[in-house]
Amino acid sequence: MNVKYPYQFNSLGKTATSEDDLHIQDMIYQLLFTSPGERVNRPNFGCGLLQAVFEPNSNEMAATTQYLVQGGLNQWLSHLIQVNEVSINTIESTLEVKVNYTLLRNKENQTVVFQK
Repeated sequence: MNVKYPYQFNSLGKTATSEDDLHIQDMIYQLLFTSPGERVNRPNFGCGLLQAVFEPNSNEMAATTQYLVQGGLNQWLSHLIQVNEVSINTIESTLEVKVNYTLLRNKENQTVVFQK
């Protein structure tokens, strides 16, 4: 069962679920926006993307963020996806993270974009 993130109820009042593809996107979202140390039983989970939001835009910040995101995805989700590319764009005050990956179960290519 793939529990929907963020946690919510369906129309029957039961725990909402999501399809496999959406569940993987939810898992990527959780990884990107969880800071290391935030989870009690998994203190290393997360990549600290929210901390990058307050850093000044620079090529160095973008490269560091790309490294942290790609490393986190490879560490925590490599059993589900193969990361093809992580690109970081800073557009004025917006940080955009684009993740291109391949689902291992069916070799389908996906791209997901997050902005903060």
